[in-house]
Amino acid sequence: MLWTPRSEHSEATAGLADLDLRGVSKRFGSYQALDDVSFTVDRGEFVAIMGPSGCGKTTLLRIIAGLETPDDGTILSRGRDLEALPVHKRGTRLVWQSYALFPHLNVRRNIEFGLTFQKLDARTIRDKVAAIAEMVQLTEFLDRRVTKLSGGQRQRVAIARALVTEPDLLLLDEPLSALDPHLRVRMQGEMKRLQQRLGISFIYVTHNQSEAFSMADRIVVMDRGHIDQIGTPKQLCLTPKTRFTAQFVGTNNIIDGKVSEVNGAIATIEAPPGRFHATLSEATVTRGSWPTPKSTVTLVIQAAKLRRTPNGAPCENHVRGVLADSDFNGTQVTYFVRLPDGAEMRVVVADPFAQEPISLGTALDLYWSPEDSIVLGASVVPGPENMPGAKTYARLGG
Repeated sequence: MLWTPRSEHSEATAGLADLDLRGVSKRFGSYQALDDVSFTVDRGEFVAIMGPSGCGKTTLLRIIAGLETPDDGTILSRGRDLEALPVHKRGTRLVWQSYALFPHLNVRRNIEFGLTFQKLDARTIRDKVAAIAEMVQLTEFLDRRVTKLSGGQRQRVAIARALVTEPDLLLLDEPLSALDPHLRVRMQGEMKRLQQRLGISFIYVTHNQSEAFSMADRIVVMDRGHIDQIGTPKQLCLTPKTRFTAQFVGTNNIIDGKVSEVNGAIATIEAPPGRFHATLSEATVTRGSWPTPKSTVTLVIQAAKLRRTPNGAPCENHVRGVLADSDFNGTQVTYFVRLPDGAEMRVVVADPFAQEPISLGTALDLYWSPEDSIVLGASVVPGPENMPGAKTYARLGG
């Protein structure tokens, strides 16, 4: 059996998170790389850390691995303080973006490298290497030099080398970025199946949201050293809590405006592109106080929710613009529509072959329903009794 219980996996650690970050901060000179970062990773969870370049995600991964020291905060794994442990005793293994394989060694020697520090006998090492090689489909390549392997095969060697040491946490720093798009998609499926089969927690750093969405149970969105939002892929897409997450995740249109009136559960918002309506509910007001007349709000509308034909629903939203550009990626087309005030709205059509192509400069009418307007309000949340049109309300974000 490849994965056997260790002392750290005793009943005393049952129920404790595989990772518990509390107020982790890190500075490099005057640069604040991480600012009060806190989140947990449950047993067997696949968590992706996503954000633009320079947001601090790789620094955070290196701190978890023990390659950087935080200035403030606590890092726990199953109740253990990782800062008190050397790198090789933390129960974490890091798969680098460049794989960091030994080019002069074959696949077998690369995989068994981490086991040489565990004082295991030769037979145990051989059995463990054989078991993990079979799991990642490398058995027939064990005696081949890594320089003779494809990119996908080298990536599997790097993962096998980390997994064979039976870590509590596998840390991955954009391991698929060097692969071509077709192989990257295939490896996403293989990696997720492997993680589910082993039950090991994966922490996966990426700036590619398609990778994060296809594999992760939860996603940590980072911006400029702090956590902007944490949630499932569905939560991040349907209920963004901040302007940054709405801009970074998915394809959303963002409109700033001021509430002119609230009639029951419908708010009317005056904005430069026009007058719009939003349904106020726990599902649509994702941050801040319940909108009231004269309050400033931000509307977030998914590009896929925009339609070119009305459905006749009450308070349906409408804008008119001119097609300024389009982008076809093989499965869908994105239209960029310029409005009279100079703003731009994006429309995503999932079945581009079902309609005739649209020429640039064509006037387009766009429609969306009030319930498709996500509302980002102020940061203070009043009690339920102060919320027009609602009897109950739970704070969904800040």
